[in-house]
Amino acid sequence: MSKFQAQFMVKRLTVMVSALAFVSAGAHETNVAAALNDVEVRGHYDNATGSSDAASQGVVGSAMLRSRAALRPADILEYIPGLVVTQHSGDGKANQYFLRGMNLDHGSDFATSVNGVPVNLPSHAHGQGYSDLNFLIPELVSRVEYRKGPYAASEGDFSSAGSASFVYRTQLDRPLADVTLGQRGYMRGVVAGSQDVSEGVTLLSALERVNNNGPWSTPQDLRKLNAQFILSSGSPREGWSTSVSAYSASWNATDQVPQRLIDAGTYQGQPFGRFDTLDASDGATTRRTSVSGNWHHNAGHALTQVQWYAVSYSLDLYSNFTYNLARASDQFAQTDQRTVVGGKAFKSWFQPLGDQQSMQNTLGLQIRQDRITLGLFDTVSRHIQSTVRDDEVHQMQVGVYGENERVWNSWFRTVAGVRADQFNARVSSAPQAVNSGTSNGSKISPKVSLIAGPWKKTEVFFNTGHGFHSNDARGTTAKVDPRTGQAIDAVSPLVRSRGQEIGIKTQLVPDLQTALAFWRLDVDSELVYAGDTGNTRAGRPSRRTGVEWSNHWTPGEHLWMDANLAWTQPKYSDNDPMGNNIPNAVQKVANLSLALKNLGSWSGSLGARYVGAAPLIENNAIRSASSVTAHLRVNRKLSNDVDVTLDIFNLTDRQNNDISYDYTSRLVGEPSLGVDGIHVHPAEPRTLRVSTRYRF
Repeated sequence: MSKFQAQFMVKRLTVMVSALAFVSAGAHETNVAAALNDVEVRGHYDNATGSSDAASQGVVGSAMLRSRAALRPADILEYIPGLVVTQHSGDGKANQYFLRGMNLDHGSDFATSVNGVPVNLPSHAHGQGYSDLNFLIPELVSRVEYRKGPYAASEGDFSSAGSASFVYRTQLDRPLADVTLGQRGYMRGVVAGSQDVSEGVTLLSALERVNNNGPWSTPQDLRKLNAQFILSSGSPREGWSTSVSAYSASWNATDQVPQRLIDAGTYQGQPFGRFDTLDASDGATTRRTSVSGNWHHNAGHALTQVQWYAVSYSLDLYSNFTYNLARASDQFAQTDQRTVVGGKAFKSWFQPLGDQQSMQNTLGLQIRQDRITLGLFDTVSRHIQSTVRDDEVHQMQVGVYGENERVWNSWFRTVAGVRADQFNARVSSAPQAVNSGTSNGSKISPKVSLIAGPWKKTEVFFNTGHGFHSNDARGTTAKVDPRTGQAIDAVSPLVRSRGQEIGIKTQLVPDLQTALAFWRLDVDSELVYAGDTGNTRAGRPSRRTGVEWSNHWTPGEHLWMDANLAWTQPKYSDNDPMGNNIPNAVQKVANLSLALKNLGSWSGSLGARYVGAAPLIENNAIRSASSVTAHLRVNRKLSNDVDVTLDIFNLTDRQNNDISYDYTSRLVGEPSLGVDGIHVHPAEPRTLRVSTRYRF
């Protein structure tokens, strides 16, 4: 094998630095690296030339993850350039995500996995692809591997906008105990450590407890318990791991409120402010337990990996967004109880073809089955008044894919792949038997990437591919509206997307990694799920075009800086007279971060995030407000064993909104048809937290 080939393969998989792993196809199957349990990214970002198949693909390393503050666990996703994480309810609920001009709601069209286990939940009671990352323990994350666009054959459902894989450590250098105290009743404790339990076998254990009331006049009373155990053995050549995760949480929801009420300042003769609520009984409880494992074997010319998982999950969620529009209280309950079993396996073969040429072929299989009990009920103060939906859903998705990577010479390589996906579902609806039935669908998704370079530390990329998202299984068999009884049309089980991207990566300027990507994404039908009615309906087709520019500068060992800009033009593509603007499609996002480290015993970071305005209705007559949020972290190392950290969120105490919607609601005393207007969930005010870490 030529010197160029060796360098190429090492760069591709070392994003983690292991010469033995050069055939592991880590850039194809993001969780391969989870098997390489003695490998770790020790830098910030690894977006260097030769490390990816697209300009918008990369890895966030452990040093970056430790460098700045995160208000909530899912905020780690904001290290991905252009991605925004917010919240429109209590902190125990899945976050709201935005990327590439898409309101991803709670996770649709963005696939996430933690420690090899998929997080997105199809046919969920509250929203399709529901992605609750509150069980994530940031101290255990060694890196985040991300992609954007539907260009990788290994990525299936929910990955049209992109995907992210959180890779956990399998051992810690030293045990640790963290205690964090903050304003408004915030308390967090974490203990974690690893030990050898037998020859060559390591057990990592972590326990977490969180209490938080937040700034709300009705305390959200978040109570979270979390545990993670990982047993592992082996090396990059052959090894295995088994994990157990257990999580539970309860909270009072802080749902959005009408802007008209905040502007008035009073309601029913009482003062009403930004952090007040209209239904103090909103809230939820949730549980998630998973068992998972993986095994890998590197034979030198071939790599085999098998992963499996089993998940038990439940959610009881009480919400009231319209207050008194339909009834004296519009509160409703959504319940979801499910078991998930699944796994994936792939095998890659590496073949030298001569001077500066090589080829790698990969075949993979992915399978998942969800058995779900779903309910939608009208409630008052969490007491059921009537049943809207009560369904049993069994659904299975199977995907197979093949991929060929060819190095043609020192400056050109190609990646070509195709995947086939099959969806099968059976729905049994108790209140409306007419909505019961079976459905199935399939999609073939081709993918192609062309990579030219590097020349003078510069690469050029062209990517194109088809992807898809699944629809809620209940929508695929529905015949009547569960509330009105009117006839409705069923939706397609799988909806196609098509993406293209032209990008460039360069390190021509010393110590500066720069990536620029011009992209387009077409979706045949925007995903629309109305949780309060229990309907999934086919949305309008859309087209998004955009540009992303990310920069990571490390001029010395004590300083790094990130500057990321993303601009998108999101439009419906069917020219409806209502207008072609996509509600809540954020068009501009910018992040700027500066970090200083190892300045004696001090280190810290300062960052700012800009989220641009977005249309709230199709004709763009009503728009949300833009926001700027700053955060500060200051760390002092008191000894080799003890660190103290001060985090300040919303440093300038701006009155931002985490989310804005335009819809009709009714307050007591308003017309029976309600009032249309903006409803907001305010961002938290300036918040201080102090953490102490002790290493044993």
